Amino acid sequence: MRAAVVTFPGANRDRDLVRAFKATGFAEVHLVWHEATELPPVDVVGIPGGFSYGDYLRCGAIAARSPAMRAVADFARAGGHVLGVCNGFQILCEAGMLPGALVRNVGLRFICHPCALSVERAGTPFTAGLRQGNQLLVSTAHGDGNYTADEATLDRLEGEGRVVFRYVDNPNGSLRNIAGITDASGRVLGMMPHPECHVDPRTGHTGGRAIFQSLLETVTRG
Repeated sequence: MRAAVVTFPGANRDRDLVRAFKATGFAEVHLVWHEATELPPVDVVGIPGGFSYGDYLRCGAIAARSPAMRAVADFARAGGHVLGVCNGFQILCEAGMLPGALVRNVGLRFICHPCALSVERAGTPFTAGLRQGNQLLVSTAHGDGNYTADEATLDRLEGEGRVVFRYVDNPNGSLRNIAGITDASGRVLGMMPHPECHVDPRTGHTGGRAIFQSLLETVTRG
């Protein structure tokens, strides 16, 4: 199975995503520069964390308009799987691939510490190996991770089962404790915490590993 990771000026978690894909069984992982107009033939695309374009305008606003993101949107419409983490989640929202927005954390401070996530929906491409109610320990590292949307959008996400992860102890003020959502197809996931940082036991825990393994299992089954 093959994956691609799109990298932008200011990205700082692209190599972490590459390592996470490789560590969980993806045979090929390609780095794709933001100016690329086409993606290589892959099964999954990762949009990494960091500070694309220095977070000017709004976080992810410039990156969302890059040629590579137009290719990612085409890839998703054609049935591909996309994982956006932290700044990647912001980019997906700015690109219109996910609803809502990520705004400044409650308290207006950057947060960086472990956090627990509750699996709200099992059986998605990203939670195929998990059960509802499972808890994953991963890490936060963001200043603009407060998920917000209007009430109608929040109700629709809940009703359609598109809230995949919630914070156990909400660190940033996200509405309804939302930490990760999918698009209507279920194949595009945006999440603020960093699962890619915790796939190797040497980091102290492997709370993020199941997400990448679930993706591998899903695309292997076809």
